[in-house]
Amino acid sequence: MHLQKTVKTKGFMSQQDLTKGHVMQTMSLFALPMILGNLLQQGYNIVDTWAVGHFVGPKALAAVGAAFALMTFLTSVLLGLCMGSGTVFSLCFGRHDHEELKSSICASILLLAAASAILTGLSLFGVEALIAWMQIPQEITHMTEEYLRLVFLGIPAIAAYNFFAAYLKAVGNSVIPLAFLGVSTVSNIVLDLLFVAVFYWGTFGAAAATVISQYLAALGIGIYVLTKEPEVRLAFCKFRAKRDSVVRIANYSVLTCMQQSVMNLGILLVQGLVNSFGTVVMAAFAAAVKIEAFAYMPAQEYANAFSTFIAQNKGAGQAKRVAAGIRCAAFTVLCYCLAVSLLICVLVKPMMLIFIKASQPQILAAGIRYLRIVAPFYCGIGCLFLFYGLYRALGKPGMSVVLTVISLGTRVALAYTLAPAVGVAGIWWAIPIGWGLADLAGWLYYRCRMRG
Repeated sequence: MHLQKTVKTKGFMSQQDLTKGHVMQTMSLFALPMILGNLLQQGYNIVDTWAVGHFVGPKALAAVGAAFALMTFLTSVLLGLCMGSGTVFSLCFGRHDHEELKSSICASILLLAAASAILTGLSLFGVEALIAWMQIPQEITHMTEEYLRLVFLGIPAIAAYNFFAAYLKAVGNSVIPLAFLGVSTVSNIVLDLLFVAVFYWGTFGAAAATVISQYLAALGIGIYVLTKEPEVRLAFCKFRAKRDSVVRIANYSVLTCMQQSVMNLGILLVQGLVNSFGTVVMAAFAAAVKIEAFAYMPAQEYANAFSTFIAQNKGAGQAKRVAAGIRCAAFTVLCYCLAVSLLICVLVKPMMLIFIKASQPQILAAGIRYLRIVAPFYCGIGCLFLFYGLYRALGKPGMSVVLTVISLGTRVALAYTLAPAVGVAGIWWAIPIGWGLADLAGWLYYRCRMRG
């Protein structure tokens, strides 16, 4: 039984076959809503940072920045499971394998529900231990704990939204996830301004705004998918996960989850080292990484779109389109990263002033120094995102784990080695060095193994 190639729903493309059409145009049009969605997501993260930084103060900004790094690590488990599941969904869609797709959906739900429940419980139970492990300064411990206890309650919403979004993207629909993310972003911005700027609820208000917005997005996209996508609705109604499907989803999802977790664990370890330099550096880092995420995360979303493109074409046996997609993606990401590196280097101070008041020159100077060291090397992280997506789509998710270990292992080892000798700049220089070594390993593996 074959999957329907293209279904239109209220003017939107419900499913898009990425195995046909001009390669660059097809990939770019599919990637654009994903990139816009990512920018929206970064937008409300930035509003969180801006509201707290301007209406509460640098200590609250440091607390939210530290908590954000921890949440990114914890939710990377769920995001990895969803990304791995999405790859399997894309392969099934490319092969037009109707029954395997439904079975894979059920297998993914089982794994994700279990992971979400365990992660929420452990996080809430171990919040004090997590704060101690991250070396959060005593002066901001209370604010960090208050923020974390509330945002941990949003973990199930993160899991639900990303599951439904992964399915839609896997079948070529990147528009609907963008729409519901847009609703979430607008609500988060409005609630941030209301809770923090008007009610003066501080970090608690920022956390409440985030959690409410997450549940709005999860509920909305869940209702849409169950109403408009028969494959998912049938999978829920006749819930049956074949053993082979569970194993396949687990193989892809667990390795992708491991890759995401290792990556964010390394970032968390670096955050712990940054915390040891005090609240000035913490606040500067919190603001600078928001700018950085806004700058290079579009390359990450493009790489995720590229991964779906490669998976669908691999499933359909379109080897020439796979090769063409790799060339197109490499050219596009490199051009983008070069442009954004130049932009940040030129506008670094005005960008930092979005989050940091001019009356806080130490924090401003520390953030500018970070961006001037790291920003020129965004091509390194852009290429690394492409390697992650490529090996996930080609059925080699373990290689993504290897590249992550190389990148983050180098970053952590160098940071902890250099920081005592040269100060915080040693942490910053370790970042692009790690990207470069991982890119070299990814390229050598592709040349030697994947191309015979």
